[in-house]
This record gives sequence, C-alpha cells and structure tokens, in this order.
Amino acid sequence: MSTSNKICKDGASKSKDDDVCEMNDMLQQLRTADNVDSISSICANCGKEGSDVNNTCNKCKQVKYCNAACKKKHKKKHKKDCEECVRRAAKLHDEELRIAAELHDIELFKEPPSKHGDCPICFERLPTLDAGRRYNTCCGKVICSGCVHAPVYDNQGNEVIEKTCPFCRTPWPESNNEIMKRMNKRLELNDPTAMYNKGCDYEEGLHGLSKDYTKALEFYHRAAELSHADAYCNIGYAYDNGLGVKVDKKKARKYYELAAMEGDAQARHNLGIDEAQAGNLDRAIKHWMIAVSIGDSESLNCIKNFYSFGKATKEDYMKALQSYQTYLGEIKSKQRDEAAAAQEGYRYY
Repeated sequence: MSTSNKICKDGASKSKDDDVCEMNDMLQQLRTADNVDSISSICANCGKEGSDVNNTCNKCKQVKYCNAACKKKHKKKHKKDCEECVRRAAKLHDEELRIAAELHDIELFKEPPSKHGDCPICFERLPTLDAGRRYNTCCGKVICSGCVHAPVYDNQGNEVIEKTCPFCRTPWPESNNEIMKRMNKRLELNDPTAMYNKGCDYEEGLHGLSKDYTKALEFYHRAAELSHADAYCNIGYAYDNGLGVKVDKKKARKYYELAAMEGDAQARHNLGIDEAQAGNLDRAIKHWMIAVSIGDSESLNCIKNFYSFGKATKEDYMKALQSYQTYLGEIKSKQRDEAAAAQEGYRYY
C-alpha cells in the first residue's frame, strides 16, 4: 500500500487516484482499529487479564478468552459482533483487492520506456523488428541494420574491406567457437542481452549448441532478473505453451505483463489477444494501442479488424494509424532503406 500513500501525499492526480487515496486511508484506519482489538489480552467473558488469555474466537479472530468454557458461554452474546467483524474483514479484503488491481492497471497501461533506445552510431531510434538491429558480442552494442550494412572507413577515409563491427572495429567472428568465446565474455560481465541470446541459442540449437529448453529458460531467467524485456516475454511464452515447463496461464500473463511494462511489443500484443478472447474488448484495444505506438504492425491489424466488425470506433483506428506513422517517422532513414533494399535480412518495419 506504500504506492497509494505516496500518491496521497504527493497529490499528483485528482481523478481516480483521489478515490483510491480515500479508500486507502479508510483501510488504514480499519487496520489500526483491528490491531488495537487484536492485541488486547482480556477475556471477553469474565474480564480476566494476562498472557494466558489466548483462546481466540475461531471466526473473527478479534476477541480472546481465558479458556474454552468462557468462549462457549460468551458465544451467543458475541454472535452479532462476530458476524459484523467477519463482514467488515471481507469488505476490507475486497477493497484491498480492488485497489491493488487499480494500482496495477495504472502501471500496466503507462506508456512504456523505449526498449532498445537509439543506435549508438547514427543516433536514430532503433526499430522494434528484430531484423532492423544487431547485437554485437565484441562490444555489447545494439546497432541498426543501416549502420551494420553501411561501409566502414579508416582514419584516412579509405573503405575497410574486411568486415568489422561498425562501432568498435573488431573483425566479425568467423566461427561458432569465436562467437561463443565472445558471448561468454559478455556473460562474465553480466550482460543481460548476452544471457538472453544464449537462451535463444539453446532454444533454437544455434552456434553448435544442442536444443535444450531447460537451459534456455535458465538463461532467460538470469536475463529477466536484470529486467530484460525479451527474456520476460520468452518465459511468458514458455508457460503459455508448455515449453520446458507445465502450461500455466497465470504465470504466462505475469511474465507478459512484466515484459510489456518494459516496452516489449510482442508481449503487449499477446496481452491484447488474451483480453479479446476473454471478452474484455476495451482492455484489448488499450494494449494494442500501446503496442502500435512501439511499432507492432500485428496490433495495428487487430484494431483494423475490430473496426471492420464494429468492435472499435473510427477514432480508435485513426489514432492507431497516426501512432504507427509517428513510430515510422522516428525509425526511418535513407541508410536503413538502402540496407533493406540490399538484403531482406535488414528489413526494419
């Protein structure tokens, strides 16, 4: 409840947050009253005091007795108060759940941070699509497809024929052994992207590794401990589909939400699908709107289909189109277009 208290003290938002604050204060008062009652060591029947007055009412847990005989004798007299205490406790619990859900949604539907940031060479926003960027094990930098494809020049302005990392100028690895050697160095530095990529290698059986989903999940979890969005998403997918673990939709949703809050478009899209299947169309559209704003074309198509079937408004669809165009405006560049035209593997949207 500390988050709610902070909202109350800061006086930030004056809409839904005010109701949350008022209820939070009421809950705190109820708890305080309950705590005062619960610490009393006085027999409710005979009035005896002492540490041996520890036979508590089984239902309300709010009154104590010195023995079972006093409890039985006082049962009829206590019945009305007991029922009221149970009712109040149930109401308190329901309000706590409601407030927790509301606060969770505030965090869940916030505009997420940029997951990948900008390319360290051209300083343009990195694309969401995997093909539009490349992780380099030599320096641990994520570089856009345009800069990877562009020629590299030495200090005298001569084009370097040998393929090197455009950031640190280290030659590209020529074997799986060299790739894994560099990867292991990044792992020693606790690089979460290296951990995630090692998990992908085990999942797909790449770079000389045998397919092993248990090992893959081990590395995904290590990366997730460092808040790696893609790792959260892959763990969610594993629980969603029973890959290396038993199917657990509740855990899948938990990890999808963690990924979405870190800016993962695929996880956000998946949450929208889940909400749509559950009939929560407004929540589905909210998830897809956020996914579209970070470059997910699948979510744009979902909103388009909803509009076609009358499940989303024209304003929803127009807003989604404008959001996607804004995203494209932030990632498009002539250099990236040239790379995508030269090689399908460099397509970035």
